[in-house]
Amino acid sequence: MGIRSARKIHHDTKIPLSTISYQLKKLRTQGSLQHRAGNGRRRKIGAKCSRALGQFIRRNNEVTLHELAEKLRNQCKLTVSTSTISRHLHCLQYDNCLPLNTPMLTPEHKERRVQWAKQHLNDNWESTVFTDESTFQLFRNTIRRWSKNPTEEKKRILKNRQKVHVWVSISSHGKVGFHSFQNIMDSDYYIEILENNLISNAKRQFNNKWRLQQDNDPKHRSAKTETWLAANVPVIMNWPSNSPDLNPIENMWNIIKHRIEKRKPTNINELKTFIDEEWKNIEKDVIINLINSMKNRCLLVIESKGERIKY
Repeated sequence: MGIRSARKIHHDTKIPLSTISYQLKKLRTQGSLQHRAGNGRRRKIGAKCSRALGQFIRRNNEVTLHELAEKLRNQCKLTVSTSTISRHLHCLQYDNCLPLNTPMLTPEHKERRVQWAKQHLNDNWESTVFTDESTFQLFRNTIRRWSKNPTEEKKRILKNRQKVHVWVSISSHGKVGFHSFQNIMDSDYYIEILENNLISNAKRQFNNKWRLQQDNDPKHRSAKTETWLAANVPVIMNWPSNSPDLNPIENMWNIIKHRIEKRKPTNINELKTFIDEEWKNIEKDVIINLINSMKNRCLLVIESKGERIKY
């Protein structure tokens, strides 16, 4: 059966005559309507630069898009945008993910999280003092990593990295207390931190009408700590296990660590200085907005049936 004329096809299909003529010419010359190999716009990142990107990531999967762009400029003489690099890496099946460094939630944990969220859904959080501790280390802290298996990516911490531990407390009035340290915290040291950095500040903000939030770390729940808390804190709030996502300070840690990473401290003294400065730079409005998110966090936990929430 021969090929019909362009006008006949146009009459039957209403496809533009120019389009039909172009396709018929391709069919006669190539024997197919498929695009020939090599047709279309060339990739901005060629095979050689693509291999270089893979090598960069295998050497250091914490490398950022801006750092990759700089490496391509310096080593491959190629200037491309970070969005182009991101799209290319996704074509290579790389995902940019956060390491899995939080404990798994058991069915019992999830049930207790839901019950806690229902219990505190309509709380007035204005008189709650939130507390938390975090560790800062030289070079990188909360870092996204490139991985072809993001669900299996584990947080790897080099043992020889110098670290600074930080305890902070916040309330609807803003900052309450701050303390940085490098020694190991036990119950005695935790009580000392609360004595020197929490009690007088909380009383100044709330008189004696406030409640303390803390997680279930063993040193927070030891008999010695609980005895001291009972004598010095008006109300101790119950808290569900394995639930850092419910604490608004977690979001503040991310802000502080991101700012510090941009400043690239080169030694432990610089790291300490930057931590202190960035804590002071946290705006009061940021803290208030985070605390005002508590009702929504509770709603999300209830809706997700106790699963970890992305906040």
